[in-house]
Amino acid sequence: MAKKKPQQRKPAATKQDSRPTLADSLGGDTLDKLKEAKQALLRNEKEEEEKRLAQKAKERRDREKNMSFGELLEKYGDGPSKY
Repeated sequence: MAKKKPQQRKPAATKQDSRPTLADSLGGDTLDKLKEAKQALLRNEKEEEEKRLAQKAKERRDREKNMSFGELLEKYGDGPSKY
């Protein structure tokens, strides 16, 4: 029979500090601008990553397009045909 693992006790919820946070000290308008800037940076990073991947795929296609028959045969082999 499988042994039961002893249950672990979770620590009691910690008290919330009454210290002001940076978000509290910044105005709502400033905080919104920061969030918007963060989202814009994330969008830019995503677009750059997509462009980089598209460029790599294009370069790979161009390399294969310029390969000789011998290079293609060496790369993909002359294994058993599916036909």
